[in-house]
Amino acid sequence: MRSLDLHPIFRNNRDIELAMRQFLFAAARSGDPVAEIIPGKGSGQLKRRVLAFLDQKHIRRLYLRHSEDPKNPGRVLVHFREP
Repeated sequence: MRSLDLHPIFRNNRDIELAMRQFLFAAARSGDPVAEIIPGKGSGQLKRRVLAFLDQKHIRRLYLRHSEDPKNPGRVLVHFREP
């Protein structure tokens, strides 16, 4: 499973968006059924930013659905279509 940890770049909006965009395109091409984005628990501000990014129409086309990890609310799971 591919993983993107946003902790090291949480202060820079441009870096966060670029990292998520590159990660999602690479994960969609890889054929893995699930990838994870780790915004962390914290105040939830970064997680809201991740979810807003994922809900953009042009990004939504890359994956099937996203969900919160039931065991760890600091992880967002992105589910891809089977190739």
